[in-house]
Amino acid sequence: MDDKQLMVQIAAGDQAALQTLLRRHGPLLQYILKPILTDPREREECLADISLRLWQRAGDYAPERGQFVPWLTVLARNMALNRREQLQTAIRSLGREEQQLFFRKYYYCQSTAQIAAELGITERAAEGRLYRLRQRLRNLLGGDLL
Repeated sequence: MDDKQLMVQIAAGDQAALQTLLRRHGPLLQYILKPILTDPREREECLADISLRLWQRAGDYAPERGQFVPWLTVLARNMALNRREQLQTAIRSLGREEQQLFFRKYYYCQSTAQIAAELGITERAAEGRLYRLRQRLRNLLGGDLL
């Protein structure tokens, strides 16, 4: 069964068709997402978002406008870029100290002990700040990203 037929079946509510399509194009989706979303958890979340979008909007795919694979790759790329942009916007909305804490932990991969030592606080206090930071970002992003 080709991709166009699968999309017709997905639009009709066939979950097995969606799984077939995702198995068929999973490696391609991973290839597209990996350079944009370096965190494996973010890629998995994005793949889930792509699956949901395919399920909800399978009827939007119009074969007469172009082939399926380029359509899917554009969808995946745009969703990954939007996800990264949302995170960057949320980070920019944080205060200066929260931004520094975020970068220390998630970009520079510093341990909680190292962060605590450099900030002159206890590890427990650093853990508390990181917890509150994750909660704030979850609220800003509307879900579980970190």
